[in-house]
Amino acid sequence: MNATDRTPADLLRSALAADPAHPLVTFYDDATGERVELSVATFANWVAKTANLLQGDLAAAPGDRLALLLPAHWQTAVWLLACSSVGVVADVGADPAGADLVVSGPDTLEEARACGGERVALALRPLGGRFPQPPAGFADYAVEVPGQGDRFAPYAPVDPDEPALRVGGTELTGAELVDRARADAEALGLGRGARLLSGLAYDTWEGLSSGLFAPLAVGGSVVLCRNLGRLSEDGLAQRIESERVTNTAVLQAP
Repeated sequence: MNATDRTPADLLRSALAADPAHPLVTFYDDATGERVELSVATFANWVAKTANLLQGDLAAAPGDRLALLLPAHWQTAVWLLACSSVGVVADVGADPAGADLVVSGPDTLEEARACGGERVALALRPLGGRFPQPPAGFADYAVEVPGQGDRFAPYAPVDPDEPALRVGGTELTGAELVDRARADAEALGLGRGARLLSGLAYDTWEGLSSGLFAPLAVGGSVVLCRNLGRLSEDGLAQRIESERVTNTAVLQAP
């Protein structure tokens, strides 16, 4: 993308300016049969709404730490970019007790209750559906986000040299994240328009990079697969063909 991009939010803005209709994230869950495809414009709209929720309703500020307890999922990717837009540190898999706020999937709600700040829950249902019964003590993301604004402007400029992400014991500033994503894209052979299929979990840098940041850094896109181990070899080959995949990360992952 642009050489001046120094945060993940910068990368998204450049992708939006370059080709808003281009696919950015295509998500599969092979446990449920779900498939969701988001163009750059649609993804950016979700990010803007989520960033407005984060900055406005949840009163998050630059430097706050958000414990992100979510699997590899298109909505997780949205939250990662929303955190970058506000300047909040996305602390993947962190202890919620030490975080300023927490965002949890349906399987980690009890763990997430240890957070003394704001708590948001995602049902991770197809099409971004709500919880049938909202979990006590949590804001339901699917209820709160639709009414948020479609454009986002941070209250304070995001400093690219401040922490942006922590995962697997490694903490990266926004600028470091962008540099590593670009280096990973080069190592993976990604270029503009590349389609990278990733079956990696989002609990390591490798998973986050392959499943979002590296393709974003070079104007590519990702086919993000959850529960890929349930797909047959023939089914995988068919997906690679139908999705016009040009590159792959590790395919079988928990």
